[in-house]
Amino acid sequence: MFKDKTIVYTSGTFDMFHYNHLRMINYARALADILIVGVSTDELVSSYKAPPIIPFNERMQILEALKTPDIVIPQHTLDHTEIVKKLNIDAFVVGDDWNGKYDYLKDLGVQVFYFPYGTGVSSSNIKKAIHESYEHQLRNEQQQKPHSVLHSHGASLEKVSKE
Repeated sequence: MFKDKTIVYTSGTFDMFHYNHLRMINYARALADILIVGVSTDELVSSYKAPPIIPFNERMQILEALKTPDIVIPQHTLDHTEIVKKLNIDAFVVGDDWNGKYDYLKDLGVQVFYFPYGTGVSSSNIKKAIHESYEHQLRNEQQQKPHSVLHSHGASLEKVSKE
Protein backbone atom coordinates (compact mmCIF):
# COMPACT_ATOMS: atom_id res chain seq x y z
CA MET A 1 0.00 0.00 0.00
CA PHE A 2 2.53 2.63 1.19
CA LYS A 3 5.81 0.74 0.79
CA ASP A 4 8.14 3.68 1.37
CA LYS A 5 6.15 5.11 4.30
CA THR A 6 6.31 4.27 8.01
CA ILE A 7 2.83 3.18 9.07
CA VAL A 8 2.06 3.49 12.77
CA TYR A 9 -1.02 2.10 14.47
CA THR A 10 -2.26 3.22 17.87
CA SER A 11 -5.46 2.18 19.53
CA GLY A 12 -7.55 2.73 22.60
CA THR A 13 -10.97 3.28 24.03
CA PHE A 14 -10.53 7.07 24.06
CA ASP A 15 -13.46 7.42 26.45
CA MET A 16 -13.87 10.93 27.84
CA PHE A 17 -11.06 12.11 25.55
CA HIS A 18 -8.38 13.94 27.56
CA TYR A 19 -4.89 15.40 27.36
CA ASN A 20 -2.99 12.12 27.83
CA HIS A 21 -4.92 10.61 24.90
CA LEU A 22 -3.79 13.56 22.80
CA ARG A 23 -0.19 13.20 24.00
CA MET A 24 -0.12 9.52 23.01
CA ILE A 25 -1.59 10.23 19.58
CA ASN A 26 0.92 13.04 19.02
CA TYR A 27 3.73 10.68 20.08
CA ALA A 28 2.53 8.12 17.54
CA ARG A 29 2.26 10.84 14.90
CA ALA A 30 5.91 11.79 15.46
CA LEU A 31 6.90 8.21 14.56
CA ALA A 32 4.65 7.97 11.51
CA ASP A 33 4.39 8.96 7.92
CA ILE A 34 0.90 7.50 8.08
CA LEU A 35 -0.95 7.28 11.39
CA ILE A 36 -3.87 4.91 11.82
CA VAL A 37 -5.91 5.17 15.02
CA GLY A 38 -8.12 2.30 16.16
CA VAL A 39 -11.07 3.09 18.42
CA SER A 40 -12.32 0.21 20.56
CA THR A 41 -15.98 -0.65 20.00
CA ASP A 42 -18.39 -0.61 22.93
CA GLU A 43 -18.69 -4.41 22.67
CA LEU A 44 -14.92 -4.87 22.85
CA VAL A 45 -14.52 -2.59 25.86
CA SER A 46 -17.47 -4.22 27.66
CA SER A 47 -15.77 -7.61 27.27
CA TYR A 48 -13.00 -6.66 29.72
CA LYS A 49 -14.18 -3.64 31.76
CA ALA A 50 -17.15 -1.33 32.34
CA PRO A 51 -18.69 0.02 29.14
CA PRO A 52 -17.53 3.43 27.95
CA ILE A 53 -19.42 6.57 28.98
CA ILE A 54 -19.17 8.07 25.48
CA PRO A 55 -20.80 5.91 22.75
CA PHE A 56 -18.56 4.39 20.08
CA ASN A 57 -19.83 6.52 17.18
CA GLU A 58 -19.16 9.72 19.14
CA ARG A 59 -15.66 8.57 20.12
CA MET A 60 -14.99 7.82 16.43
CA GLN A 61 -16.15 11.33 15.49
CA ILE A 62 -13.92 12.92 18.14
CA LEU A 63 -10.84 11.12 16.74
CA GLU A 64 -11.82 11.87 13.13
CA ALA A 65 -12.08 15.57 14.02
CA LEU A 66 -8.42 15.64 15.08
CA LYS A 67 -5.85 16.72 12.51
CA THR A 68 -3.32 14.16 13.73
CA PRO A 69 -4.65 10.79 12.46
CA ASP A 70 -4.66 9.99 8.76
CA ILE A 71 -7.14 7.16 9.18
CA VAL A 72 -9.51 6.26 12.05
CA ILE A 73 -10.90 2.72 12.16
CA PRO A 74 -12.97 0.60 14.54
CA GLN A 75 -11.08 -1.83 16.75
CA HIS A 76 -13.05 -5.04 17.31
CA THR A 77 -10.44 -7.18 19.08
CA LEU A 78 -7.48 -6.82 21.42
CA ASP A 79 -5.44 -9.13 19.16
CA HIS A 80 -3.78 -6.92 16.57
CA THR A 81 -2.17 -9.69 14.49
CA GLU A 82 -4.67 -9.41 11.63
CA ILE A 83 -4.64 -5.58 11.45
CA VAL A 84 -0.82 -5.54 11.50
CA LYS A 85 -0.64 -7.95 8.57
CA LYS A 86 -3.52 -6.41 6.61
CA LEU A 87 -2.28 -2.79 6.89
CA ASN A 88 1.49 -3.48 6.90
CA ILE A 89 1.96 -1.78 10.26
CA ASP A 90 5.58 -0.90 11.10
CA ALA A 91 5.04 0.32 14.66
CA PHE A 92 2.36 0.08 17.34
CA VAL A 93 1.85 2.62 20.13
CA VAL A 94 -0.31 1.95 23.18
CA GLY A 95 -0.50 3.31 26.73
CA ASP A 96 1.88 1.85 29.29
CA ASP A 97 -1.08 0.49 31.25
CA TRP A 98 -0.87 -2.34 28.66
CA ASN A 99 2.88 -2.85 29.25
CA GLY A 100 4.04 -6.20 27.85
CA LYS A 101 0.61 -7.16 26.46
CA TYR A 102 1.57 -6.52 22.83
CA ASP A 103 5.14 -7.81 22.78
CA TYR A 104 3.95 -10.66 20.51
CA LEU A 105 3.75 -8.07 17.69
CA LYS A 106 7.56 -7.86 17.74
CA ASP A 107 7.60 -11.39 16.29
CA LEU A 108 5.76 -9.92 13.27
CA GLY A 109 8.48 -7.30 12.78
CA VAL A 110 6.51 -4.51 14.46
CA GLN A 111 8.18 -2.04 16.82
CA VAL A 112 6.07 -1.76 19.98
CA PHE A 113 6.05 1.43 22.05
CA TYR A 114 4.36 1.64 25.45
CA PHE A 115 3.58 5.32 25.89
CA PRO A 116 4.21 6.52 29.47
CA TYR A 117 0.99 8.18 30.64
CA GLY A 118 2.51 9.06 33.98
CA THR A 119 0.26 9.92 36.88
CA GLY A 120 -2.75 12.18 36.82
CA VAL A 121 -5.20 12.37 33.98
CA SER A 122 -6.86 9.15 32.85
CA SER A 123 -10.43 8.24 31.95
CA SER A 124 -10.56 6.00 35.03
CA ASN A 125 -9.41 8.84 37.31
CA ILE A 126 -11.92 11.24 35.74
CA LYS A 127 -14.76 8.73 36.22
CA LYS A 128 -13.65 8.07 39.80
CA ALA A 129 -13.55 11.81 40.60
CA ILE A 130 -17.03 12.32 39.14
CA HIS A 131 -18.37 9.35 41.11
CA GLU A 132 -16.80 10.54 44.37
CA SER A 133 -18.12 14.07 43.83
CA TYR A 134 -21.60 12.70 43.16
CA GLU A 135 -21.52 10.52 46.30
CA HIS A 136 -20.31 13.50 48.36
CA GLN A 137 -23.15 15.63 47.00
CA LEU A 138 -25.70 12.90 47.81
CA ARG A 139 -24.40 12.59 51.38
CA ASN A 140 -24.64 16.36 51.83
CA GLU A 141 -28.18 16.44 50.47
CA GLN A 142 -29.24 13.58 52.74
CA GLN A 143 -27.81 15.36 55.77
CA GLN A 144 -29.54 18.62 54.85
CA LYS A 145 -32.94 17.14 53.99
CA PRO A 146 -34.68 17.53 57.36
CA HIS A 147 -33.46 21.10 57.65
CA SER A 148 -34.58 21.95 54.11
CA VAL A 149 -38.08 20.52 54.56
CA LEU A 150 -38.59 22.33 57.86
CA HIS A 151 -37.18 25.56 56.47
CA SER A 152 -39.55 25.45 53.48
CA HIS A 153 -42.44 25.42 55.99
CA GLY A 154 -41.07 28.33 57.99
CA ALA A 155 -39.76 26.10 60.75
CA SER A 156 -36.35 25.04 61.93
CA LEU A 157 -34.88 22.34 64.14
CA GLU A 158 -34.08 25.02 66.70
CA LYS A 159 -37.74 26.13 66.88
CA VAL A 160 -38.98 22.53 67.06
CA SER A 161 -36.57 21.57 69.85
CA LYS A 162 -37.52 24.66 71.95
CA GLU A 163 -41.24 23.87 71.90
